[in-house]
Amino acid sequence: MAEHSVITPLPGTFYRKATPESANYVEVGAHVTADTVIGLIEVMKQFSELTAGTTGRLGAFLVEDGDPVEPGQVIATLDDE
Repeated sequence: MAEHSVITPLPGTFYRKATPESANYVEVGAHVTADTVIGLIEVMKQFSELTAGTTGRLGAFLVEDGDPVEPGQVIATLDDE
């Protein structure tokens, strides 16, 4: 089974949900497509959606909600189905 990495192109803060009261965009183990939003990257009060980039099953998040991230950092892993 191949593993794919979801990498952030931006520095900022990673969020798994749109607002503190919202549900997470996606949970570990969920089937995702390339366009599935898995989180947001916030940079100076601007929010950019982070998508899975490929089809698969979400294996793990490597950062926590609210963690600072750097460009090129792996945010999550996807497993082929």
